[in-house]
Amino acid sequence: MEWLLAPIDPSRAHEVGFAVSWHARVMVLAWVILAPLAVIVARYFKVLPKQDWPQVLDSQVWWRSHWMGHSCVVVLSIFGLGVILSTGRATNLHSLLGYGVLLLMGIQVVFGILRGSKGGPTAPARDGSLRGDHYDMTLWRVIFEWVHKVVGYVTLVLAAVVTSLGLWTANAPRWMWLAILFWYVAILLLAVILQRQGRAVDTYQAIWGPDPQHPGNQRKPIGWGIRRRDTRQPGE
Repeated sequence: MEWLLAPIDPSRAHEVGFAVSWHARVMVLAWVILAPLAVIVARYFKVLPKQDWPQVLDSQVWWRSHWMGHSCVVVLSIFGLGVILSTGRATNLHSLLGYGVLLLMGIQVVFGILRGSKGGPTAPARDGSLRGDHYDMTLWRVIFEWVHKVVGYVTLVLAAVVTSLGLWTANAPRWMWLAILFWYVAILLLAVILQRQGRAVDTYQAIWGPDPQHPGNQRKPIGWGIRRRDTRQPGE
């Protein structure tokens, strides 16, 4: 227990004030816990385990969990930034990379708002047609999906680096390092298991099914390791 409670660097004291401690708490909650979970749900739970897909389509569980989870991340990040700025602490590598995480977060928010219309049978256009950026997989939708996915994963990796630098800067006790490391290992193992189970279902097919009449089923899914049913008719 004494070893766990000791700071990672015995030559330095672990002394943090009220602002730094709360900055660390909210940022760990946001970027170590909530952000990875929101990504896991969005990637692997577009089709629920007991959902009768493709007879039952367009489950909203993953979508609500994803945007609500990341909305909490945004609010917590703004609070954490405000708390630490109030201390007037010197700029270091942790803070510089932290600003990078917040910049990428801002890009995600802007692209999320401007992602385009949905369309399709569940959200037809005002004229009654099925037209929509997502349903038609327009160029803008393709750009959005690539940017959203690539920036999202890069942000998670960068956030892990920033968290480690923050722990080192604060000379956090060993138990904190071990707890966060255990959490990351658990998240990665869960992702590997779900990926091997084929749970990374293509968003388009999760919403509209595998019927080749849907225009988005005529193109390859966006992202790595995405599972899609073959839409070709027998004999094709």
